[in-house]
Amino acid sequence: MKWNQRIFGTSVLAGMLLLAGCYGGGGEAEKDSSAGTGDKAASSGKQVLHLAAGGEIPTLQTNGSMDGLSQTVLQNVVEGLFRLDQNDKVVPGVIDDYEVSEDGLHYTFKLKQDALWSNGEPTTAHDFVYAWKKALHPDTVSPHAYLMGAIKGADGIQDPDSPSYGKVDELGVKAADDYTLEVELENAVPYFTELLSHPVFYPQPEEYVKSQGDKYALEADTMVYNGPFVLSSWDHDAKWVLKKNDQYWDQDTVQLDEVEVKVTKDTATEVNLYETDTVDVANLSSEFIDVYQDSDEYNTSLKSEVYFMRINQRNEQLQNTNIRKALDMGWDKEQATKMILKNGAIPAYFLVFPGFVELPDGADFRDAYGDLNKGTIEDAQALWQKGLDELGVQELTFEMLSYDDEQRKSVAEFMKNQLEKNLPGLTIKINQQPNKQKIDLEANQDYDLSYSGWRNDVADPVEFLTVFQSDGAYNWQDFKNDRYDEILKKAQTDFTDEMGRYKELQEAENILIGEEAAISPLYQAGSARLIKPYVKGFAAHGNSTFTYKWTTVEK
Repeated sequence: MKWNQRIFGTSVLAGMLLLAGCYGGGGEAEKDSSAGTGDKAASSGKQVLHLAAGGEIPTLQTNGSMDGLSQTVLQNVVEGLFRLDQNDKVVPGVIDDYEVSEDGLHYTFKLKQDALWSNGEPTTAHDFVYAWKKALHPDTVSPHAYLMGAIKGADGIQDPDSPSYGKVDELGVKAADDYTLEVELENAVPYFTELLSHPVFYPQPEEYVKSQGDKYALEADTMVYNGPFVLSSWDHDAKWVLKKNDQYWDQDTVQLDEVEVKVTKDTATEVNLYETDTVDVANLSSEFIDVYQDSDEYNTSLKSEVYFMRINQRNEQLQNTNIRKALDMGWDKEQATKMILKNGAIPAYFLVFPGFVELPDGADFRDAYGDLNKGTIEDAQALWQKGLDELGVQELTFEMLSYDDEQRKSVAEFMKNQLEKNLPGLTIKINQQPNKQKIDLEANQDYDLSYSGWRNDVADPVEFLTVFQSDGAYNWQDFKNDRYDEILKKAQTDFTDEMGRYKELQEAENILIGEEAAISPLYQAGSARLIKPYVKGFAAHGNSTFTYKWTTVEK
């Protein structure tokens, strides 16, 4: 059986896998300058990578609410059936081989017998069965459980109206023996192995997890690891350290002895640590780009991550389509990317970005509808006035939920100033929150407008579009359109007419943005970073996560 090696977003991401960065949304790691850690490591021959991160690790539970930082840590300390390699290709993880039935509905995975947990216990098929059922159980359900929808029984287990609700033993997965995992699908899914590289499909050893109770994965010593590294220490909100896992089946490939990551709250501190050779990578916000853009250590990349403004239709005023369209159209996205971000980001009039999906006839997914809801400020003002008239008001005030880091804070302030200037009678109040608190407010729909974003796990338009299904786990703005739902539900199960499927997905995106303006696309994200020339093989994935398995520090 040949491994599935489909490249994620090939045309866009081909240049993204060089030494392109640390953690998305700020990253971190550092040498302890006061103790001379870096010098001691060098003199002892140890390879230590020093990074910086913009905040605390939100979760290390594979069924938890993962952002890019959580996923980055998890994919370095836990390994599933598949992983992404340094070229963003799906390659085997803890499996030796797998087979797929002719109809694409039955997968048999043969696990490596030398894939051990850090406590010396083997990684078994039972660990996957336990973790997957746990991710679907109502008491421990994962926000990413929707990714399991292709597996037989998964949708019914998640649906409170289904007679199968909560009956995880009906899931189409079983351990035929300790090292054989069998999976039954509801329907053939061509990107199923790509899905399996996501942490929600990672294993958990049942006996160990239950022995830790509520403490599992809350501390470095209440979790076991079967990936390239172990989390050896975790000083919450301050620093964590990964060390090479001497139980990892492919430990000979891993050259780093340690990855030290320290939380830094602002870019200026991170850049200062870089300049003093305390960290090896520094994420740059816009105010530093002009200073460093001519440096040999400076690089930018375009990410498979799209930012957008959620428009919460629980607010009756935002149920007005003309108001939503005016908010989307009423500011200068080009100026925001060129003058505020300055890191390779491009303005977005789409959710599925250019180059992400090539159609069977060779066309790009974007070609059918191009830029959606793109107009002039005058167009926006006309829509705004029409919406005000329909509402019978002359003024509107909305709260915009936003991130608290410098770069995205600047974008939010730019949006506020532009929209208030261009749409008479509009007042926007910005509510800046750390990422974890921001996500909680979004999930509870405690906002009017929210500066948000999404990154892909598979190279298919459904990855972005299913976010806004009316019954989706992340439809945090009360958007509902029957035709949109119909298209997305069909697209997740019916792959018989590939071209027809893409055309319907193009129609769905147009409904979401062009017709309904349910969200306001902002920009496709870029990144600008400084990276020390002695750091080699740092895999920066298109989904804004990072792997250190192949990284070396060659001083």
